[in-house]
Amino acid sequence: MIISLKKLSYVERLKQLQLPTSKYRRLCGAMIEVFKIVHNYYDSEAAVKLNFNTFNTTRGNMYKLQKFMCHYNIRKYSFCAQVVNIWNSLPNEVVEANTVNAFKYRLDKHWSNQDVLFDFNAILTGTGSVPICI
Repeated sequence: MIISLKKLSYVERLKQLQLPTSKYRRLCGAMIEVFKIVHNYYDSEAAVKLNFNTFNTTRGNMYKLQKFMCHYNIRKYSFCAQVVNIWNSLPNEVVEANTVNAFKYRLDKHWSNQDVLFDFNAILTGTGSVPICI
């Protein structure tokens, strides 16, 4: 513990130290994994199957994923079902990065004003109506 920050709240300490919450780090990690899957960094036989949205839409990015229809909680809280809304909300500038490091930089820049960066109770905004449980 840092003595000079002892009287601050947890959120204020994170802001002072410029440390993101574990929730934010999990969201970033999930988006990095989706980026790797979409851009074929993994063996196609071993990677999770994410289907691209085949409808030509004018909003979102060029790598939009198809949403899953979930009737049971076991599927609703799976990785594939949870990441679709977040991924589809990212702009083209972020998802069309050439490398993983470029994607990380662009994602951090895009999410730099999100409350979830320093507040673990906050919700990632701009991702649709489905709450994120990652």
